[in-house]
Amino acid sequence: MNEVQILTVEIGEEVKLPYYPEGIRAGFPSPATDYEEESLDLSKELIKHREATFFARVVGDSMIDAGFHPGDIVVVDKSLEPQQGDIVVAWVAGEDGFTIKELDLSKKSEGIVRLVPHNTAYEPIIITPEQKSIIWGVVTYCVHQSSRIR
Repeated sequence: MNEVQILTVEIGEEVKLPYYPEGIRAGFPSPATDYEEESLDLSKELIKHREATFFARVVGDSMIDAGFHPGDIVVVDKSLEPQQGDIVVAWVAGEDGFTIKELDLSKKSEGIVRLVPHNTAYEPIIITPEQKSIIWGVVTYCVHQSSRIR
């Protein structure tokens, strides 16, 4: 099961970091792009709706095949309308806290919504109209640590 831990972050001053707008090549590097041109403020890049955005840390491995690993930080936007195939943070009665899963609305006309894990060791969570649940927000980004840092 993947749970999420809600993180609180004070958003204040801009934090500008070196930014290479040409990108960093994974192949043979070009000497012409060996200089930085700009700076980048990650809060402006990752947060589109400041009042409706929160960060959470991934706990567990139910979404590992979708690239969400334990310890990753996800950016979640509560202002976005969840759509078919979105990765969402949800609270479901009877489950253990918040969970992060893929939203499956393909049987919504039948009154069924599924929260689908991306790890074959886990079963989807089936939500029926009688069951209390909240789609808390849509995951917009995942900050994934390099395996060397883990």
